[in-house]
Amino acid sequence: MAAAGLAKVLGKRLDIKLVESDDIGTVGVGEATIPTLLNFHNLLEINEQEFMAETQATFKLGIGFEGWRNVGEDYIHSFGMTGTDHWTAGFQHFWRKGVQRGLASDYGDYCLELKASQENRFAHLPNQGMNYAYHLDAGRYARYLRRLCEPRGVQRIEGKIVRYTRHEDNGDIRSIVLESGQEIEGDLFIDCTGFRGLLIGEAMQEPMQDWSQWLFCDRAIAVQTASVGPAIPLTRSMAHQAGWQWRIPLQHRVGNGLVYSSRYLDDDAAMRQLLGNVAGEVLTTPRVIPFQPCQRRNTWVGNVVAIGLSSGFLEPIESTSIHLIQRAVIRLMQTFPADGISPYDVAEYNAQCNSEIEHIRDFIILHYHVNQRQDSQFWQDARAMEIPAGLRHRIELFRATGRVFRIPNELFAENSWIQVMLGQGIMPAAHHQTADLMGDEELSHFLGSIKASVDRTVQQLPAHQLYVERYCGRPDQAAR
Repeated sequence: MAAAGLAKVLGKRLDIKLVESDDIGTVGVGEATIPTLLNFHNLLEINEQEFMAETQATFKLGIGFEGWRNVGEDYIHSFGMTGTDHWTAGFQHFWRKGVQRGLASDYGDYCLELKASQENRFAHLPNQGMNYAYHLDAGRYARYLRRLCEPRGVQRIEGKIVRYTRHEDNGDIRSIVLESGQEIEGDLFIDCTGFRGLLIGEAMQEPMQDWSQWLFCDRAIAVQTASVGPAIPLTRSMAHQAGWQWRIPLQHRVGNGLVYSSRYLDDDAAMRQLLGNVAGEVLTTPRVIPFQPCQRRNTWVGNVVAIGLSSGFLEPIESTSIHLIQRAVIRLMQTFPADGISPYDVAEYNAQCNSEIEHIRDFIILHYHVNQRQDSQFWQDARAMEIPAGLRHRIELFRATGRVFRIPNELFAENSWIQVMLGQGIMPAAHHQTADLMGDEELSHFLGSIKASVDRTVQQLPAHQLYVERYCGRPDQAAR
């Protein structure tokens, strides 16, 4: 992603070398994305149908959280807007009054993307009327981007990095040395070496900030299975006694995984739990992936920029890993050095990275902390833990007033916070007085017309599986 972005925007001015080894696998579980990826693809001038066919992608309208609030209680965090806001107050205030007056149905009934995901329907709508992302094969996606890079001037070099050299005067990286003995010099090095963090961690000694006091999960097991039914436009996130399980449907297979805390569940028990709860033939050997929920204190140090897992990792619950790579690449292009590296650019880059990931961290903590499960110590401890002050304020503000205010430039907008807090069982105690300006008849018509419009549109959408097959499916699918 970094090579593709830089080559497209700055390739005519730069000498870009991409060093990677086919012998080193990727973590390969980042198969669910969020709508911001469409912006990155627009930047790269990617043809969507070609991309989806190459990566065997399907569409994604949100995440289904099963059992997160309590055992047997489910909700969806969708990508769409819900209802219609007033400039003084969000739709949730009018909906809240409607609930009090017996005039409103479920909050999700007023969101097109949410209802379409429940009905397993999808289509592109005029004027970008449907917000969506993708489920994709991460390995195929990397190979697809590589084919975009090389015609745009990126030189790919196959090999393993065994050491690096540094400038004596300032400690910056001077070169990397490959197993073959080849030495590659550079002015700026982008560290994409994953959890190893070869340059940012080993060379530059930039420490991690540990967030395991809030995010207990530190293991994942990933496995691929054969498809046994139509692909749905929804990532399934199924809570269990010590974490959660994902299920991601692609065109040619299904991605599965178990995210859990080793403090509450050992690896053998986790493996049995995952394999006992998958559908379809197991296609790959399951593997345990240890991780630490953390972030580098600084992700740009000297002439090294860490992108991806080398910069830190939260967990895949809200599919933000690929988004954070994309944001880091775009942010780097915005602050790219011209005549030497500016300490002011570096400081601004790091400040923006830290602010963004802390907001995402808090949003993820919300899912765990606000739960009503009594079935395991994991969920009870998550509910009892002390949380960051800013998150505490957001929760209590919504609980008391129904208000949500978006912090500038943060990823998750108001409706995301509302959907998750309502889904986790927080019902505001009050609503904005603007909603009181509507009488029962007017409010009933207002809510009913939105719901009716959503229902009409959803019923006109084709089945998601059929739409994918016609739009970007394999030749054997398109003929069906």
